[in-house]
Amino acid sequence: MFEILFPAFLTGILLSLITAPLGVFVVWRKMAYFGDTLSHSALFGVALGIFFQVNPYIAIIILTLILAIAMVWLESNTQFSIDTLLGIIAHSCLSLGVVTVGLLKNVRVDLMSYLFGDLLAINYTDLIYIGIGVIIILATLVYFWHDLLSTTVSPELAQVEGINIKKMRFVLMILTALTIALSMKFVGALIITSLLIIPAATARRFARTPESMVCYATIISMLSIIGGLILSVFYDTAAGPSVVICSAFLFVLLLIIDCSFFSKYF
Repeated sequence: MFEILFPAFLTGILLSLITAPLGVFVVWRKMAYFGDTLSHSALFGVALGIFFQVNPYIAIIILTLILAIAMVWLESNTQFSIDTLLGIIAHSCLSLGVVTVGLLKNVRVDLMSYLFGDLLAINYTDLIYIGIGVIIILATLVYFWHDLLSTTVSPELAQVEGINIKKMRFVLMILTALTIALSMKFVGALIITSLLIIPAATARRFARTPESMVCYATIISMLSIIGGLILSVFYDTAAGPSVVICSAFLFVLLLIIDCSFFSKYF
């Protein structure tokens, strides 16, 4: 059992290091729908990977990057709002994925593992690839941290400081796309956005600075992963959804504690 759980545990801890800080920006910028769009397009990536006989997860990474670039271009060069564009792309890709999978003949596809993750199937090879991706994303995030933070807090002041706002938006979307693609095997396509949103939303009520919010979100994310793995082992539940349930439980618990504290003393 330890041999199965240990790679999954390390993978979850590694992913927490990037999902938490990126989740902070997703919550601040109200980009949850952007994450949902990329995650819903994963099914189309799986179908394309099977059709072209390449690793489906590589196809998912390529597709999410293409979609992120396309959304940045469409947002800048069309008159449609970002919500409209995200809705069109999300449902179109999801529908294309379902139709493409249905057209594949003599191919059995375990959609459940792609939609809800297959955490316990992660091996050390997956861990190495995910680790490399985490290092690249984390290094990029640290390098652009000040500029990303400035454009998030006040785009006008950031522009006065000489920061390229469009470039920072593009960098953030690419990092989010890569994070979603890397985390796909962990919790699956349908609930990957929860790894970004719930820990960051939980930490927001207690943090006083952006850096402290990232630290709190990382700790909450790690606790959720540990709790989800324990729940999966003892009650034989799906590992990915179990992690999300633990994360949501921590959100509700800390929300009740926070509200009780303020109602008592203020």
